[in-house]
Amino acid sequence: MAKSNIKKGVLVVNLGTPDSPKTPDVRKYLREFLMDGRVIDIPFLSRWALVNLIIAPFRAPKSAKTYAELWEDRGSPLMFYGEDVVNALKNDSELSGYEFALAMRYQSPSIESGLEYLRSKNVSEIIVLPLFPQYASATTGSVVEKVNSIIKKWQVIPSIRFVNQFYDKELFVKAWASVASSHINKKEYDHYVFSYHGLPERQIRKASVDGYCKLSEKCCSNINKKNQYCYRAQCFATTRLLAEAMGIPEEKYTICFQSRLGKEPWIQPYAEDVIESLAKSGQKKVLAFSPAFVADCLETTIEVGDEFKEEFEHAGGEVWDLVPSLNAHPDWVECLKQIILEKS
Repeated sequence: MAKSNIKKGVLVVNLGTPDSPKTPDVRKYLREFLMDGRVIDIPFLSRWALVNLIIAPFRAPKSAKTYAELWEDRGSPLMFYGEDVVNALKNDSELSGYEFALAMRYQSPSIESGLEYLRSKNVSEIIVLPLFPQYASATTGSVVEKVNSIIKKWQVIPSIRFVNQFYDKELFVKAWASVASSHINKKEYDHYVFSYHGLPERQIRKASVDGYCKLSEKCCSNINKKNQYCYRAQCFATTRLLAEAMGIPEEKYTICFQSRLGKEPWIQPYAEDVIESLAKSGQKKVLAFSPAFVADCLETTIEVGDEFKEEFEHAGGEVWDLVPSLNAHPDWVECLKQIILEKS
């Protein structure tokens, strides 16, 4: 019997990046990103005015300068590391029965182009793999919504499987420990900081089951049926798993949330408060992690790596090192492979 040419498809999705660090491209990216109703969850007209009349015009030139600092010869790290990961998966013999496409939720390559490529390959099913370890409506939820809005127009809709989170996967934890080992084995640190991208408190409360979420240490201290999709609880769980794997005692690490915007309350503790507190308490050498991101980007390399370092030193600290993201580390690629095989 002839071997079937029908394969399974995998759509690997990350957040997105401007096409270049030039202001018009950054402005275009910001508009698409921030006009997503799951990112800024306010009424459309208010969101439109905020994004197009205030944020994009004034923030784009400043962000363009920052993106220029991040840009490498190969382009945006988030993009080229995504390409490296997908190429590594394509070349894995255990995944020879799969077709792969890389997509970005915002800008290019688009989710629509990735799905169309997989459809052209006549795949029997599609696994959608958003590269967000912890679930949030603004990230994974947005990808799911976008995919569904596209495929609902298809005449034939194949089986679609979504990966909603993977922060607790053993190989994910192992990959972070492997990347961090080059720092931990060479230098002794006074304290460790695990910084995650923040969200407005209202988004956490909107997703709360039976009003369970109180945004407190108590309700985020473990994962259960009521908070299994709570982003803040998953961040705390991620930290516990990583700290245990690396032998970091509880008293030597702190969790915080970065990238807060506006005056409305966001999930706490805030990164700026933690940084100042650590420096003033005499913690001189700190190693920072950004486990909400799997590839180097603006929020890791620039915000946590450079800006937080400057804040820490200004407050009296001496050493602030950043553990790079997983990027295309072999353990990370192996983790993704296992996720794909388990989901098939």
